[in-house]
Amino acid sequence: MSGTDDELARLRDLYEHAPCGHLSLSPPGTITRVNQTFLDWTGYRAEELLDGTRFQELLPVGDRIYYETHVRPLLTMQGEVREIAVDLKCAGGERLPALVNSTLRPEEPGGSASVRVCVFRATDRREYERELLNARRRARESEARARQLAETLQSSFIPPALPSVPGLEVGGAYRPAGAGDEVGGDFYDLFEITPARWGLVLGDVCGKGAGAAVVTSLARYTVRAVATEAESPADVLRKLNSSLLSHGEERFCTAVYAGIECGPGGGPLLTVSLGGHPAPLLATPSGEVRPIGRPGDLLGLLDDVVLADEAVELRSGDAVLFFTDGVSEARRGREFFGEDRLAALLSDVRAHAADAITGRIVDRVLGFQDGVPRDDIALVTLRVP
Repeated sequence: MSGTDDELARLRDLYEHAPCGHLSLSPPGTITRVNQTFLDWTGYRAEELLDGTRFQELLPVGDRIYYETHVRPLLTMQGEVREIAVDLKCAGGERLPALVNSTLRPEEPGGSASVRVCVFRATDRREYERELLNARRRARESEARARQLAETLQSSFIPPALPSVPGLEVGGAYRPAGAGDEVGGDFYDLFEITPARWGLVLGDVCGKGAGAAVVTSLARYTVRAVATEAESPADVLRKLNSSLLSHGEERFCTAVYAGIECGPGGGPLLTVSLGGHPAPLLATPSGEVRPIGRPGDLLGLLDDVVLADEAVELRSGDAVLFFTDGVSEARRGREFFGEDRLAALLSDVRAHAADAITGRIVDRVLGFQDGVPRDDIALVTLRVP
């Protein structure tokens, strides 16, 4: 055999047993040549495909429609199409995932135009894509479950409705940070101690997630348990501090506790103690706004905490806003919402009902952050009609 014959044999073997399928088609799609690799992959005999079979006939209905309406027009306009994902119908009925590249060869003198097709098996790629889609689906389902769990846990820290307190209007609101898919540390509660005494607590446990949820639940229910025996609001927070330290979670919290009872003048008497928490704001009918309470230590860090009580008897038209730092420290770029802006807003809306005051402030804080809070937001408003 001559050198030319050897070279032709090598080229023929390279074509027939290439690591990809090769086909030649007429412009309408009739198969005019096919290599052995394609036949081995699909199980056809050469004579089965070279008897006028069109390449489109090897495609399922959906892929065939796509080929006719998109691939062939693109091939005519651009001269080539690449990485078209299709399934090929094999002789035995099974399907072979494949990627197809096609090139339109222009007419040559004495000949006609032809389409060269290169087929790559995509079984592993398709399996990877399916696994990727399944992983994304599982991730979405997991996120949905996490969000539902977060909502369920958080709802246990926030009463579904605040009870009625004689002589007061009451309004509360909570908004989780971000998408609400993680349990936050903000909580509030309003409860009856005796028919003449009520307790209000609002707090913020550091961190998020399950660890914060444990401490948040502990804080809320500890306050309820100790309020009946405590000598004062400051004593309630001292007992809460001891409970947090004994629990060993190494998480601190801020909290404000207010005892509510009838004052000497007949109006509601509010006695407030602050455990590292922002002071509630009192708005009077004249438009004056001032904080209530003296600063106290964070809870859950020190054995001996410095806490104090401050009492104020509310008058007709007075409104008191309790809030977490997700309100005052709401951010827009480098700008904070701030307590000055909050005080001015409270002064503007003080004449509304408690629910309306709370709602207006939540809306303004959310709007300040383009509707996506960076931190949890919790507020409670008390107002004397």
